[in-house]
Amino acid sequence: MLPGGPNAFEPLKLPLFRDRWIASTVSSLGTWMQDTAGTWLMTVLTTSPLLIALMQTAASLPVLFLGLLAGATADIYERRRLLIFWQWWMLASVAVLAVLTFFGVITPVMLLLFTFLMNIGSAMNNPAWQAIVPELVPREQIPNAVALNAASNNIARALGPALGGLMIAAFAVPHRGAGWVFALNSASFAGVIWILWRWKRQPIYKSALPAERIAGSVLSGLRYLRHAPDLQGPLIRAFTFTFFVSVVWALLALVAKRDLHQGAMGYGILNGCLGLGAVIGATLLARIRRRFDADTLLLATGVYYVATMLVLALVRIPAVVIVALIGAGFCWTTTMSTLNVSVQLSVPAWVYARALGAYLMTFQGGLALGSVLWGAIAQRSSTRVALICSAIGLAASLPFMQRIHILKGLLPDVTPYKWKRPLPGFAATPDPDDGPVRISVDYRIAQEDYAAFTQVIHSLKGVRLRGGAVRWGIYRDAADPEHLNETFIMESWLDFLRSRERMTAADQAIRAQVYALHRGKDSPKITFQIWAGEVETHEPVQS
Repeated sequence: MLPGGPNAFEPLKLPLFRDRWIASTVSSLGTWMQDTAGTWLMTVLTTSPLLIALMQTAASLPVLFLGLLAGATADIYERRRLLIFWQWWMLASVAVLAVLTFFGVITPVMLLLFTFLMNIGSAMNNPAWQAIVPELVPREQIPNAVALNAASNNIARALGPALGGLMIAAFAVPHRGAGWVFALNSASFAGVIWILWRWKRQPIYKSALPAERIAGSVLSGLRYLRHAPDLQGPLIRAFTFTFFVSVVWALLALVAKRDLHQGAMGYGILNGCLGLGAVIGATLLARIRRRFDADTLLLATGVYYVATMLVLALVRIPAVVIVALIGAGFCWTTTMSTLNVSVQLSVPAWVYARALGAYLMTFQGGLALGSVLWGAIAQRSSTRVALICSAIGLAASLPFMQRIHILKGLLPDVTPYKWKRPLPGFAATPDPDDGPVRISVDYRIAQEDYAAFTQVIHSLKGVRLRGGAVRWGIYRDAADPEHLNETFIMESWLDFLRSRERMTAADQAIRAQVYALHRGKDSPKITFQIWAGEVETHEPVQS
């Protein structure tokens, strides 16, 4: 079960979180107004289902390419300054789009381009935005804070589409209404910038070592992901789920216009129903989590989305579609909040933003790639065929996804481990860039403990590799079976020092289990060997 108190609104009692939440809600309201206005404007500019579906792709594709980079920058640089920069980026890009729309020179390609540019800012902003949550609330309140953040976005989703559709409908010329929506969204970023400007940030984790370079940070994030099963599960499930359900967002405008014969206001209401259901879900999520485990919740929401897509494909009664979309919004928040929390609670602070970047990358990547596929199918056949295909695909994936467990068992303790023993002493301290470095650990293991040792030492393998090791091995001495040697390689001495900082309490518990099986008189012997590069000499070679 997920942690978190019974009061879902507890984090709002904290002024800093509350101010951020209000500013975020206003900004999200503007973004969802723009989402509706932009998509409807595209239906006015073109009749191509593929171009209309590409609006969702333009919104999601930047995260697919920039998610890890965004996470790496958020883990390296000062997050407050990064957030302010990218908020200005979004403000400026939307402002230019508003001007072009007011003057009536906007084209489908230009609309896609500026939607893409705005969402570059969103892609680079989001990992840092989510990574500051633990700096604003206690760890036990993170699930409730995540749910409230989802509620913020979905309150905006409930109201924004209807307001966006209303503003377009209020003007005789759709361009004029869309232009005002874009202008208001541009202004909405100013409140977030003001809150961030006033924030006196106190980071939870601050390394005493030099910051990683961007490329090294991305690689260490990928290395961590490769050796972190607790993180891989939520990413796989997020991509699979969003890939299939992206059809709802990609083609809902066409369902409203062609199948239900609704205008901009009707489309806004349908889109708002998703947000309304999501708000209801965020309100009830704390109670639901106490009754059902994560796997059960994800199965139920997947089954419901299969039914929703079939309703959108086959039913032409607006009231039935509205009810189905409200439930779909409820299930969307339940799924995304559960997966998001599982990521945030399973990774340590040093890689926090990179993990969230990877999550957002897979999440939005599923939306982007799915939207292209369902839009292409709709263009070649019909929206009904695309919706039915996505429903069948999601239904077929559910049995496989249930094998990937989420938040099962006790959560790992990812708080940093405070080393009590000093760094090893040497005659000459290695330079930070010296390397590669080979660390060798010698164990004495009794024959009766050999099986237990092999199990726990291979758990330690994941700790070493997640912390920065590029190679790892355990070897048994053929001449002395009780002598085993663990060897792992770091790219540099600085990387070894970083690995000590990165060790969590859960990692140390595994290391302690390994050391407990050692039967030597002293602790396991550890040696450090640094690559001996060839040294040039100008002395003549003796013949």
